[in-house]
Amino acid sequence: MVDLFYKVADANGITRAPGLLKGDVVRGFENRVHVDHHHFYFDISAMEKGEQMLKAEFRVFKLKRTHVSRRSDVQHFCKVEVYELLASENKPQKKRLITSRLLSLYAEGWEVFNVTQTVSKWVGNSSSNHGFWITTTHVSNNGMEHNLVTFAKSQGALQESRNALLVLFTNSNKQRSHSFVPPATKSEMHPAKSDASRVSHDAGVIKSSSASMSRRPRAAAAAAARSPTTACHRRELYVDFHAIGWSGWIIHPSGYNAFYCRGSCLFPLGGSLNATNHATVQSIVYTLKLSQDVSTPCCVPDELKSLNLLYFDDKQNVVLKNYKDMVATRCGCH
Repeated sequence: MVDLFYKVADANGITRAPGLLKGDVVRGFENRVHVDHHHFYFDISAMEKGEQMLKAEFRVFKLKRTHVSRRSDVQHFCKVEVYELLASENKPQKKRLITSRLLSLYAEGWEVFNVTQTVSKWVGNSSSNHGFWITTTHVSNNGMEHNLVTFAKSQGALQESRNALLVLFTNSNKQRSHSFVPPATKSEMHPAKSDASRVSHDAGVIKSSSASMSRRPRAAAAAAARSPTTACHRRELYVDFHAIGWSGWIIHPSGYNAFYCRGSCLFPLGGSLNATNHATVQSIVYTLKLSQDVSTPCCVPDELKSLNLLYFDDKQNVVLKNYKDMVATRCGCH
């Protein structure tokens, strides 16, 4: 999942290329069965309601066989079959073949199986999820041998990074980008009472200051607004996830520069202000004082980029999610 994060995003989480990731959410579920070497089970109940599954990959790490035969008549390949279990653990014989392939007996590494159709059924009916069953068969001159190949399971620290995974590529299936809500408790998401009181006090001070500003002569405000330093432009706004108490569940990145827009939008609006036609007309009406209710156009993000977050959900599954409109890349008068 970390490798996938760095494939689709830079170190700050900014998307490298739109459309590189299939869907906008990738969920990695770890195997929950550690005793039986043939049975693999994944709890996918953490999927959100309405989430559309696009692709499912069953990933298992094939361990290298220690004994290597030098006989020329020995077949060095085995047949691996992946089944869907159709009953509970005590009846593993009830199963349906999903896919199969030939593997080298002596190679080591990750094997990836497409199980989209099976997992789609599990999403629609959670009670039908009994997991996967893997068998290996080797044909030699001595007959047929079963289960010579071993797949890693996280029974120790050495194999923790090799534990089997079920990786789901999904879409949030919403018209607009899903909101940036962390999988945390309310106490972690909101400031303490003392902080809330301070925020409320600061908001009152800002409101009072804004009222005083509005009473200044328009001529003085217009003169200041035409200064290059106060015209609408982009400023840095670094969000430190540790500082806001989110480092406990976010894996990557540790923070990012969201940027924000600040400055005036008074007539004439130059090309660098990326003004809309509506904003241009509004600035003219404001300058000519044709209406007392009309204010100047607002300096707002004119272009935004998405941010990728790698984090733990409430059930400690690793999730890679693409959040749209998180980074202001350009400002304009609207």
